[in-house]
Amino acid sequence: MPDQQKPAQAGAAGVPLQVAASALPVSAEQIAHAAALLDAGGLVAFPTETVYGLGGDAENPDAVARIYAAKGRPANHPVIVHLAPQGDPNYWVEHLPQEAQRLIDAFWPGPLTLILKRAARIPAAVSGGQESVGLRCPSHPVAQALLEAFSALRSGHGGVAAPSANRFGHVSPTTAQHVRDEFGSAIHVLDGGASDVGIESTILDLSRGFPALLRPGRVTPQDIADVLGEAPRLPDGSDATAPRASGTLKAHYAPRTPLALLPFNALEPLLAARVAGERVALVARASRAGQWADAEGVHFIAAPEDPHVYARELYGLLRALDRANVARILIEKLPDTIEWIAVNDRLGRAAAAFEAQNHG
Repeated sequence: MPDQQKPAQAGAAGVPLQVAASALPVSAEQIAHAAALLDAGGLVAFPTETVYGLGGDAENPDAVARIYAAKGRPANHPVIVHLAPQGDPNYWVEHLPQEAQRLIDAFWPGPLTLILKRAARIPAAVSGGQESVGLRCPSHPVAQALLEAFSALRSGHGGVAAPSANRFGHVSPTTAQHVRDEFGSAIHVLDGGASDVGIESTILDLSRGFPALLRPGRVTPQDIADVLGEAPRLPDGSDATAPRASGTLKAHYAPRTPLALLPFNALEPLLAARVAGERVALVARASRAGQWADAEGVHFIAAPEDPHVYARELYGLLRALDRANVARILIEKLPDTIEWIAVNDRLGRAAAAFEAQNHG
């Protein structure tokens, strides 16, 4: 249903409004061509409100295998199935719980992925061999047009498996150029402009009889609690029965330049101890940067004070810093509050890829 008709929770999640088809940044012919590529088992990179996805036919194990091969993604790491607004989640799942329907009514189309028990007809390839499946309906108008065109080729049941359109473990793309930087001309790309949310969807597991947050995103735990009447379990590393989900490995979303994420008072000794001639990047709130904002050899970036703005700019910033000719990226740790949970999650996983170097 159109976002304007949804309950207030969708607005709280910051979901972009849909636009008329005539305002799409791509033509109907481009959409039809991309849908035909998917139908033939090919891959298409397309924009969503979160990040750009690398899509293939979710019911074609060969197409899903091509996604994994292109990304260099481990075969046991599941991907998310994207549905058109008129798509039927019941086709994909063994059973659609009432709680799932309430969340769908509140947040779809939008940046919320639900993990549910997979229907037997759906290939296990999209789930990394698990019995669950991740579903979401994106709100980006280009994504919706593509999904609707593909679904029409599949009697209304087409779904597109689509992890982020980047090499596995690297920084996710939020523009078409980011995708081209990763894959060159090897992947067909629909250019829908910059992603509005900028980080991946919230992932909520409903496959075990209770709500559990597997990956934070724009839809917050409070948004979910407002709909369900109970707060989801938060990830604390102790949930041994949680299904594997996209983007939940300890080290992920990493730039190529070594990155450290520390409180500002722990960054200052690193800044002071730089070797002569070493150039480093510093990402910190301007109110904390002090002398380091203008220090020689320090490429200072004032961190956004708003968590939604920070999220939108994060991946583009990391990609830009990879091109900035700096030896290290030093990032101020953000407040440990629920407003910052999603950005802290992405930064923490990016830093985890370099923890051995940072603390060695």
